[in-house]
Amino acid sequence: MRNLPTERVPRRARGTVLSTLLFLAVVVACSATAPDTGPRFDDETTDGVAAELTCMKHQPRAPGTRYTDDSIRRTDETLALLRYYTANGAKPYCDGNDVTDVDRQWIDVYVALGADAEKVKRP
Repeated sequence: MRNLPTERVPRRARGTVLSTLLFLAVVVACSATAPDTGPRFDDETTDGVAAELTCMKHQPRAPGTRYTDDSIRRTDETLALLRYYTANGAKPYCDGNDVTDVDRQWIDVYVALGADAEKVKRP
């Protein structure tokens, strides 16, 4: 009887096992969902174009970590918030009501980012 090399089968099996584990790791990593970073600020633009506003609408949801966590904050989203309140922050709300608790949280983010608090001062 001829002696067959015994190394070939274990190497091939090891390669298959490693390939399978690598594949599974990639699938798990890609299928994991990112944590909810909260809502995007509604700056009332249409396709990125800002219209002249006579009044503001209330923000429906409070800011999340998207705006409060320095490590995930995006410049484009932050600039939209800053631009909106700088241009419109002192205008009345369209429904005639005053600042809500949610609106106050957005205003606090605006000021915390270093913006001028006078731009959002209420009469």
